[in-house]
Amino acid sequence: MLTVVLAGSAALTGCSLKEPVGQSGAVPAAAASSGGAAEAIVAEGPSLEGKTVGIAAKDILHDYSRVIYEQLQDDVEARGGTVIATQAEAQDSKHVTDVENLIAQRPDAIIVVLGDAQTLTPALKKVDEAGIPLFTVDFQTEYSVNNVTSDNWNVGTTLARTLAEDTGGEGKILAFNGFPGVAPCRIRYNSLQLVLEDYPGIEIIEPELQDKYEGTIEDARRQIDDQLRRIPDGEVDAIWSCWDMPLIGAAQAVDGAGREGIGLYGVDAEPGALDLIADPESSYELTVAQPTDEIAASSVSNVALFLDGREDEVSTTSYVDPIFITKENVGQVRSDLGI
Repeated sequence: MLTVVLAGSAALTGCSLKEPVGQSGAVPAAAASSGGAAEAIVAEGPSLEGKTVGIAAKDILHDYSRVIYEQLQDDVEARGGTVIATQAEAQDSKHVTDVENLIAQRPDAIIVVLGDAQTLTPALKKVDEAGIPLFTVDFQTEYSVNNVTSDNWNVGTTLARTLAEDTGGEGKILAFNGFPGVAPCRIRYNSLQLVLEDYPGIEIIEPELQDKYEGTIEDARRQIDDQLRRIPDGEVDAIWSCWDMPLIGAAQAVDGAGREGIGLYGVDAEPGALDLIADPESSYELTVAQPTDEIAASSVSNVALFLDGREDEVSTTSYVDPIFITKENVGQVRSDLGI
C-alpha cells in the first residue's frame, strides 16, 4: 500500500518530544529525505491522464494549508490530470459551498483539505451520494476513501509529555482551544488532557483561550498581553496550542513583557515559529513539522490508484512521519529540509 508508515513511532514512545532527534540534534533519516520520498511517490503509480480532480481547501492563510493546496495541484498535473481548485478563505460556509459546486462539475474525484466536521459533513455526504470518490487531508470522515495525515495522537501526546516534563510536572499553563471541530486540533487537545491525567500537578488556567483563523497572531498577542497583566509573574509556566499561529503572537507578548520561565509548544513549523525557536532569547520552545510534500503526494497517489481500479491498494488512512523541532536541532532541520 502507498500508506506512508510512521516509521519513527517506536522512537516516540519515550517520554520527551526531544528524544526522536537525539542529543546531537540530528534529523531522522525519514525526515531528511522527505523531499526525495515525495518525488518518488509522484514518479510511481498510474497516470491521471483524462481525469479531473476537484480540490477544496478550507484556507491558505497559514503556510501548512497553502503549501499542501499548491502541491496537490502540482502533483495532479504532474500525473497528467486536470485540476479544479477552490479555497474558502477560512469561511466554513464558503467551504461547504465550494464542495457543493465541485459536485455539480462532476470531477472524477474530490480532495478536501481540512474543515469543520459539524458544518462540512452534510456536504461530504452529498459527495458520497453523487458517487464521486472523496479523499481528505487532515479530515477524518466516514465518507472519505482515504485520509492523509500525521499521526496526531502521537504528535499530541508527545508534545504534551514534553511540556509536562519541561515544567517538572508542576505549574499552570494557558491553552488555546478554539477549534474542537477540526480533527487535528481536537485530537491534539484530547491528547493534552489525557497526558495531564498523569501530571496532576499541572493545571490548565480557566477559561481556556479561544484562537481564531483570521488575524490570529495579533489576536493571540492581545489575549496573552491581557493574561500577563492579570496573572502575576511566575504563575504561568507554559502556553499550548494545536498550531503555531497563535503562539507566534503569544511569543511576541511573552518576550515583549520580559516574562521568563514560560515555554511555548505548538505544531506546524510555520516559518515565523521557526525563526522564534532559532532565537535563543525567545520563549518558543518546540514545534512539529508535517512534511507537506509527502502529504500531498500520498493523497494524489491514492486518488490515482483508486481511479485506476486498484482500490485494494488504498488504505483508509495514510500517515506521514512528523518532524520534531527544538531549539537544539532547528538549524539542522531547516538546513536539511530547506524550510
